[in-house]
Amino acid sequence: MRTESSIATDREPEGNWTTSLRERLSRTVPPGQLLPDRQPAYVASWAYVFGVASLGAFLVVLASGGLLALKGAAWWHTSSLGHFANSLHLWSVELFFFFMVIHLWAKFLMAAWRGRRALTWVTGAVAFLGSIGTAFTGYLSQTNFDSQWISTQAKDGLNSVGIGAFFNVLDTGQMLLWHVLLLPVTVGLLIVGHVLLVRRHGVVPPFDADPDQPPGAGRSLDTKTAPVTVPAPTPSSEGRGPLTGPRGGQS
Repeated sequence: MRTESSIATDREPEGNWTTSLRERLSRTVPPGQLLPDRQPAYVASWAYVFGVASLGAFLVVLASGGLLALKGAAWWHTSSLGHFANSLHLWSVELFFFFMVIHLWAKFLMAAWRGRRALTWVTGAVAFLGSIGTAFTGYLSQTNFDSQWISTQAKDGLNSVGIGAFFNVLDTGQMLLWHVLLLPVTVGLLIVGHVLLVRRHGVVPPFDADPDQPPGAGRSLDTKTAPVTVPAPTPSSEGRGPLTGPRGGQS
């Protein structure tokens, strides 16, 4: 005999925020596309290697910057470990911009906005612009004469365009909070949205690729297990050999 609990599980789930969120997520990134194990062959490109390298460098930036924020803005001036963490933070930022610029230009030359991927391109470009602002506020948060000189040189330019009252580069506390909280969160959300859009629409195919091929279709990138397709021989006329010579004659 079926109990009331078993009957309740057979009913359709009532509309609530968890159901709506689950359905929304399934529509945004269909199952199987968030972490796919098969990709088209043209994904094996340096353009995407530099994209993944940008993500790796961004994670190092967050980890090293979090350590600096945990110990304080002036910690790296008096500690050898802090100096190492500051140098690691600096060079991970340098690599982040290096990898991201190459990835951005490669995708620009590939016209990555094709196939209803305009929002994917926009989120990546805006993330690049936001990271420039994040790096600028980082230079202003060094608590040394370098940051003092940069701030005094930048204030006149910002005041000339009317944003000096909202973005005061001479206020160390404001610049530090912009650098460690507001801008990193914004750039991080843009990067997450960018990756989700790539998973939803797939990577942009080359110009000479089959436009009807669905995203994610293709052979596995593992060349050891990927199936090899051998083209069938050209069918010859009945009772004749293969047409290999000029004008259909024998060579």
